[in-house]
Amino acid sequence: MPRRKFVTGLALAASLAGAVLFRRRSRGRDRVDLYYDDGSTLSLGDGSPEASIVLPLARRVLAAATS
Repeated sequence: MPRRKFVTGLALAASLAGAVLFRRRSRGRDRVDLYYDDGSTLSLGDGSPEASIVLPLARRVLAAATS
């Protein structure tokens, strides 16, 4: 029983550490998420040619909404 608690605690700690690292790594990177009527989603990263068209417009919209 103590071994099971240790393994569970270790898995929980690893999961938490992974979530923190993932969040730190993805912070500051812009992306565009496109949601379609059929339920599918497409994410375009900051470096993609398609996102380079949409991201400046989205930044302007967000800047106008927050000011």
